[in-house]
Amino acid sequence: MEGYKKQWDSGALSAISVFNIFIVMASSNEYSRRILNSPSYAEPCLVHSAKQVLRPDNWVFLTGKDHLAYRRGLNSLFTRRALGIYLSIQESIARKHLSKWLADAEKTSEAQPIMMTARHLNMDTSLRVFCGKHISEEAALEINEKYWAITQSLELVNFPLALPGTKVWKAVQARKAAMRWLELAAKRSKESMASGAEPECMLDEWVQILNDPNYKGRREFSDLEMAMVLFSFLFASQDAMSSGLIYGFQHLADNPDILAKVRAEQEVIRGGNYQKPLTLEMMDQMTYLNAFVKESMRVMPPVTMVPYKTTKAFPISDDYTVPANSMVIPSFYNSLHDPSIYPEPDKLMPERWLDAEGLANQNPKNYIVFGSGPHRCIGLEYAQMNIVLVLATAAVMMDFEHEITPLSSEVEIIATLFPKDGCHLKFTPRNP
Repeated sequence: MEGYKKQWDSGALSAISVFNIFIVMASSNEYSRRILNSPSYAEPCLVHSAKQVLRPDNWVFLTGKDHLAYRRGLNSLFTRRALGIYLSIQESIARKHLSKWLADAEKTSEAQPIMMTARHLNMDTSLRVFCGKHISEEAALEINEKYWAITQSLELVNFPLALPGTKVWKAVQARKAAMRWLELAAKRSKESMASGAEPECMLDEWVQILNDPNYKGRREFSDLEMAMVLFSFLFASQDAMSSGLIYGFQHLADNPDILAKVRAEQEVIRGGNYQKPLTLEMMDQMTYLNAFVKESMRVMPPVTMVPYKTTKAFPISDDYTVPANSMVIPSFYNSLHDPSIYPEPDKLMPERWLDAEGLANQNPKNYIVFGSGPHRCIGLEYAQMNIVLVLATAAVMMDFEHEITPLSSEVEIIATLFPKDGCHLKFTPRNP
C-alpha cells in the first residue's frame, strides 16, 4: 500500500512499467473519472491475465452498446423485489457462521484472525444467494477452498502467463472447477422453474424473468453463459465484500462509541426481539449503520484501483495522450481521502453521511468506492446490504475485542485491501 501511495503522490498522472507493460496511473478524481467514463478509449482489463482467468467471452469484457444491452438485462437481478428474496438467505447464512465463530472462540482464549473465516462466510452467502439449493454443500466447499488461487492471481505485478505452477495457471484451474458446478446449478434451476416452483435464489429469479411473456429483453441464455455471469458476480463481490466486512469489524471493535450507537439503533429497530427475521424495511431504518459502512469503506476502500486498457490513443489531458494498448489505472484512494470533501479524511466519522447538506453528500463524484460510468458495480446495493446485515447481526449476537498487533494498521493489497495481520478478534456471546 505504501508503494502505491508513493506513486499516487508523485502526480495526478504518473507512469511505470511492469513485465514490459506500460502503465499510466491516475491519482486525481478528475483523471480517474475521465478513465471510468471514456468507454470509447479504454475498457476494463482488471489485470493483464484477467481474460485468461474469467474467460475472454465473459460479459464483463463487452463494451459499448453490447455491454449496455447485456447489463440492462442483468439489472433485474438486483431490483428491490430480488433483494427481498436474497435477504432471508443472507441472514440465515450470517447467523450460521457467526454461531460457529462463537463456538470456535470458546475453544481458545486467544484472539484469532478472521480474514479466511470472513471470506468463507461471504462465499457461502454468495453461492446460496446466487444458486440456492441448486448447488451442493460439496460444491460450495470446493469453490471456497479453490477460490483463494483466483484472488492471488489478481496482483497487478503477477507473472501474466498461465504456465503450469504459476498463480494464473492455478486460478484458471480454480475457475474451471467453479464453472462446472455453476453450470450444473443453472441447469437445475431451469428444471425447477419449469416444474412450477417459486424462485428461491438469483438463478431462479433470472429464469422466471426470462419466462415472463411481458419481458422484452433477450430470452435465451445457455447454462454456460449463466454460469459465467454468476462467476463474474462472485469475482466482483468476494474479495471486495470480504475486505469491507473485515475492516467493518475492525473499525467497530476499535471504536466502541460507534458500536454503542449501532447497538442502540438495533434495539429500536428490532424492538428488543433479536430473533425476528429482518426485512428490507428494517434494513432501510438502519440509517446509522449504513452510514458507518459507507464511511468504513471510504476510509479503507476495498478496491483502490481498477485497471483499464486503452483501445486506441487516449488524449487524457490537454498535454498528454496515453498510447494505445497501454494499461491506464484510475485510483480511488485519493478521491476518498480528499480533505476538501472529507475533513480529517483518515478519521472514521459516520456522522458525515447523516447530513444531507454536508460536504460528503454534496460531492457524490468523490465517493467512487463502487466505481463510476458504464462499468459501475452492478451489485452495489447487494454488497452494501450484505455487509450491513452481517455487522447488524454480529452486533446483537456477540461482543468482539480486537487484539492489536504491530501489523494491525498495516495494509496489504491482495486484489483488495486487508489488514496485514488478518484482523485478530476475540468473540464472546452477548446477552442484550
